Amino acid sequence: MEDESLAIDVGAPPHADAPGRVWCRLCGRPLTGAASRRTGLGPACDAKLHPPGPDIRTRRHEVEQDTLPGI
Repeated sequence: MEDESLAIDVGAPPHADAPGRVWCRLCGRPLTGAASRRTGLGPACDAKLHPPGPDIRTRRHEVEQDTLPGI
């Protein structure tokens, strides 16, 4: 029985002729940063796919409360 490759070939990046370069999986631009090369996404494309969470400090508001009995 032959060993089958587990990798899925999704097609060559737009500039596959340059060896050692890593290209963004979303837009096809060359990646230069170490973190971008590891994830396979440029900073702009990563921000599109993973937007930052809401800032909870902007949702705080004052609430009127009665005093506790016995105080």
